[in-house]
Amino acid sequence: MAFKPQSEEEGAMADINVTPLVDVMLVLVIILLVTAPLLTQSVHVTLPKTAETTADIKEQPLQLGIDAKGAITLNKLPLNDLAGLESALKAELLKSPEIGLHLYADQDVVYSKVAEVMATVQHAGIAKIAFVSIKQ
Repeated sequence: MAFKPQSEEEGAMADINVTPLVDVMLVLVIILLVTAPLLTQSVHVTLPKTAETTADIKEQPLQLGIDAKGAITLNKLPLNDLAGLESALKAELLKSPEIGLHLYADQDVVYSKVAEVMATVQHAGIAKIAFVSIKQ
């Protein structure tokens, strides 16, 4: 086989030599084929049998609201005074000892009214109070 010398008219060869790329890919495939069976080893474990359960549904917290005029509502039912609030809270506490309370207070309510309501809630025995703010 005779080689023809390159002339100045032909120029340099611009083709990519893919032989080294194919060699590297074949080596990687061989490594993958050798290591794949080693990765599938497993330990057999006997797991305990369990019964299907349902999620515990906690009771909804009480909704206590104070509007701009100072009127108090418990779960959207109006209450006359703090004594009525305390008796209603004690009745709810007897139904569910771990009940919580969400306090909604209008921004125009005097702070002393909110403090009185919070003291009444605490005196009734409810320890979980959350303050809810509504973005307008």
